[in-house]
Amino acid sequence: MTQDRTLRIALAGGGAFGAKHAAALRRIDGVEVAAVVSSSLDKARKFAADQGVGRPVASLDEVLAMDDIDAVVLATPTQMHASQTLACLEAGKHVQVEIPLADSLSDAEACVAAQERTGLVAMAGHTRRFNPSHQWVKQRITAGEFGIQQMDVQTYFFRRTNLNALGQPRSWTDHLLWHHAAHTVDLFAYQTGSPVVQANAIQGPVHPELGIAMDMSIQLRAANGAICTLSLSFNNEGPLGTFFRYIGDTGTYLARYDDLFTGKDEQIDVSGVAVSMDGIELQDREFVAAIREGREPNSSLAQVLPCYRTLAALEQQLDAASGA
Repeated sequence: MTQDRTLRIALAGGGAFGAKHAAALRRIDGVEVAAVVSSSLDKARKFAADQGVGRPVASLDEVLAMDDIDAVVLATPTQMHASQTLACLEAGKHVQVEIPLADSLSDAEACVAAQERTGLVAMAGHTRRFNPSHQWVKQRITAGEFGIQQMDVQTYFFRRTNLNALGQPRSWTDHLLWHHAAHTVDLFAYQTGSPVVQANAIQGPVHPELGIAMDMSIQLRAANGAICTLSLSFNNEGPLGTFFRYIGDTGTYLARYDDLFTGKDEQIDVSGVAVSMDGIELQDREFVAAIREGREPNSSLAQVLPCYRTLAALEQQLDAASGA
């Protein structure tokens, strides 16, 4: 498409992450959030009014039938991601789907096949690839100034009831493996530049009402010898979020959201790494740029597929251990 034409994007999902994308897309020149879909038309109307974007639409099918919509950002429940990604691609729309791409390997593979068949831009929201703190580490690795020996990662939430990031009831259940572990499994392979060749997982008891494991431990080894230890919990009362420790041959770095520190707790200024400190905005900028330039984006479906192969192998291990 021409560089000067306004890119018209539809947003599906009127929840916490939909709001993050709406805010991010408003900051990108030449982009219009032209339509908004939520779980009901009333919710779509409220979201559009609150965010000052788009026109509220009753269903994704209606959006996909619109000739003037170029692309779709999916910030919908996990269980819808794969089928909606396929629908967007089959309708001729570029698509960015929030993490995870799918909650099964077969669905992830189907999405990659659809992208290859259509040639459209399709990427997954593996935001850690875009956060300035992780970009800073990646730049040092690329320059040959730092090599990862181990990553130690903690993903901790307090989520014994089914609420979203805004404290509102969810219509779906979150998942430590297919959602939260996906961030780190992909980031580890991306940062090391080496595929995962060994993966192990154990999990704690399954919650009687939510039907998911509330605690999990994962070990990864890359082909180049680097290792990763990932601890995940929905039982943790604080601090909340994901915290990354990079242990390398020339230093140690701690990434806490968008802040980066040395192993001696000295803060590193990462404000000049990218045009924004907002990882969601940076991934949305990559999506828009890839469409305008007709190229594969960072975090394309093909690039993240190995992550979902690893998650599927870990799920098989966990199922075997539990006798499922």
